[in-house]
Amino acid sequence: MGSATTQALAATTSALTAAPGVDLGVARELFAAVRTLAGSSQLSGALSDASASAQARQQVVTSVFGGFSAASVAVLKAAVAERWSSTEDLLAGIEEAGVRAAALAQPEVDVEAELFEVGRTIAANPELELALGSRLGDASAKGALIEKLLTGRAGDATVLIVSSLAQLPRERRVRSMLSRALRVVADQRGRTVATIFAASALTDAQVSRLQRTLAARYGTEVSLNVVLDPSVVGGVRIEIGDDVIDATVSSRLGDLRHRLAG
Repeated sequence: MGSATTQALAATTSALTAAPGVDLGVARELFAAVRTLAGSSQLSGALSDASASAQARQQVVTSVFGGFSAASVAVLKAAVAERWSSTEDLLAGIEEAGVRAAALAQPEVDVEAELFEVGRTIAANPELELALGSRLGDASAKGALIEKLLTGRAGDATVLIVSSLAQLPRERRVRSMLSRALRVVADQRGRTVATIFAASALTDAQVSRLQRTLAARYGTEVSLNVVLDPSVVGGVRIEIGDDVIDATVSSRLGDLRHRLAG
C-alpha cells in the first residue's frame, strides 16, 4: 500500500467515524458505490484523477450519488478528495468503509467470529468457493446465494459484508476477501484477531489466559478464533497478523528430527 493510499484511507475512515447515523443502509450504499465505480472505468478514473481539483471530484460524487444518505455522501466526498495511489486503491478504500460501516451498525453482533466461520465453510466446500469466485457467474445471483445461505444463521451485518464482497471479487479469492474484512472489522472495534490451531477444544480458562497473554504482548484487545487441527498433536499454534507462534508438539518433534538428521 502506497503512502498516498495510507493517508487517504485514514482520512476516509475518520470521515466515516464522524458521520452521523451510520447504519446498515450506509454500509449498503457504500458497497453499491463500489459496484457502480467498478462498472464504469470513466467514472472511477474521473474520481481518482489527481490532476482534477478535489472540489471537482466531490461535485461528481454529488451528481452521481446525490440520492444516497448524507452520511454516505460525506464519506464518498472525503474519499475522492484524497489522493490515492491507484484507482483500484480508491475502490478498495470505499469498500473498506462499507465493511467498517456494517461493523458500526451492529456492535452487538460478533461479526469477526461469523466471518471466520463463513470462511471455514467456504474452504470446506470447493464447489461453493468455485461458484462464488467464478468470473462467469452473475454478480447479483452470487449475492442472492449468500443471502439464502446465511440469513438466519448470521447477523445482518455479516450477511451484507459477505454478499457484497462476493458480488465484486475484482480478481481476489473469496477467502482472502473474508480474511481482510475480518481484520478490518476487528480494527474498527479496537481489536486484533488471532487464530489458534489446537488438537482439541480449549477450555474457557485456557481461552481467557491466551487472550490476556496476547493482549499484554500486542497492547490491544485480542479476538480469538480456534481451529481444531489433529496434526497439531499437542500445544497450540497461534497466527496473529504476520506473526506465527508455534508451541506445538508436532513442531518440537520436527525440530528434533531435523537436528538428528543433521
